[in-house]
Amino acid sequence: MDEEDMPDSCRVTAWRPPVPGISEIFHARIVGYRYPRHCHDTWTVLIVDAGALRYDLDTRHHGAAGAAVSVLPPGVVHDGYPAERHGGFRKRNLYLDAGFLPADLVGPAVDGSTLFDPELRAALSRLHDRLADPDLLDVETRLAMIADRLRRHLERRGAADLEPEPALAERLRAYLDEHVTEKVVLADAARLFGRTVPHLVRSFRRRFGVSPYAYVTGARIELARKRLLAGEPAADVAVRTGFYDQAHLTRHFRRHVSVPPARYAASRQR
Repeated sequence: MDEEDMPDSCRVTAWRPPVPGISEIFHARIVGYRYPRHCHDTWTVLIVDAGALRYDLDTRHHGAAGAAVSVLPPGVVHDGYPAERHGGFRKRNLYLDAGFLPADLVGPAVDGSTLFDPELRAALSRLHDRLADPDLLDVETRLAMIADRLRRHLERRGAADLEPEPALAERLRAYLDEHVTEKVVLADAARLFGRTVPHLVRSFRRRFGVSPYAYVTGARIELARKRLLAGEPAADVAVRTGFYDQAHLTRHFRRHVSVPPARYAASRQR
């Protein structure tokens, strides 16, 4: 894909967020251009925001538009071009490490690359929005649920999913409580408990009704409220309760409590 050959009407934005598992984020507006045949060493998950995209994956013909989600496996040759009726398209790609999905799903992805799943598409769109300023635990949770849903689409036959485990959810909650003010990585918990991240998230949601990310954020807010009412400066509270900085605390605090930390702290004097 040589950008020098692209028409001036094409626009691309690409970056690599500091998120394990994501190799690249790629947003593009393509008009009057056809990608040559090529392949990636990553899984490509893309959504189209405007227009329509056609592509040939191996020897199969596929398309993407509207509510569709396209999944292109690593190592498989493909191209990409606008559908004739539209003349262009606007898309958002996630390039995900080769281990994002099991290798035995490469074949099903070639055969059924286009998935019609509005909820999955909406989840991917929200994830792209969050990647502008990523919170690792939030993104990790969202990626796990997206991987789980993609896998369910692509699996033809195989072992049934493990049922959610209430006892595992309790163990994960204890783990999160123990590390609530630290950098929490679900992959670490998955290795500790001998389960996958999607299974951890699924079990936790079934038991407590919220994602691990939402639980940890709520717990940190509760700690912050106590420290603020004790008179600690908001900047110190942010660091001591697991937020990146005061701005990060303020964003979440306002969402949970309806007012920023400074106004909340001032209320204790009345």
